[in-house]
Amino acid sequence: MLTHEHIWTALDQLASQHGLSPSALAKKAGLDSTTFNKSKRMSLDGRLRWPSTESIAKALEATGAQLDEFLRLVAKHNPRARATIPLLGFAQAGTGGFFDDGGFPAGTGWDEIAFPNVADEHAYALEIAGDSMLPLYRDGDIVVVSPTASVRRGDRVVVRTMEGEVMAKELRRQTSKTIELRSLNPAHEDRILPVEAVAAMGRIIWSSQ
Repeated sequence: MLTHEHIWTALDQLASQHGLSPSALAKKAGLDSTTFNKSKRMSLDGRLRWPSTESIAKALEATGAQLDEFLRLVAKHNPRARATIPLLGFAQAGTGGFFDDGGFPAGTGWDEIAFPNVADEHAYALEIAGDSMLPLYRDGDIVVVSPTASVRRGDRVVVRTMEGEVMAKELRRQTSKTIELRSLNPAHEDRILPVEAVAAMGRIIWSSQ
């Protein structure tokens, strides 16, 4: 299980590795200098406060660290953490041989990325290529996809069609006949796909942007 302590300990170690205190790391990342202070990790009524994805992303950018480096720090303090998940280039995902009929990673050719334990043992990662998903996802960003997670309106999803096209979109609406998708980049059109044209759809549960 991924815990509050694992994440904060990893942030502390990230700061230490770069000769910074938690306050200095926050300031270097363009955040309020108290963002990563120990006093901010629990509310006055005892509730745990977690660092946001945005604050972690800014800390990584400020230190030049990669997502997999941070996740290795998380896993280091969590013996039950899943060490790696399969990683594939976004363009490759549309070619044959990388997924089984259930939309789960299969075959050879996958790389790996360090990532903490997730509920879906079939989760996989895709590396974004190009600018078609700007401004949300940039070239080189990594998204982690859960093919078994429930998908609801407004979720960001990766869809693979029967013809091998792969796209990251926002689910606008799903009926028994069609799947309506909103483009993440306003320069690209929204899509409406017949259900039978979709080979698999998975929810994006993490991104490195």
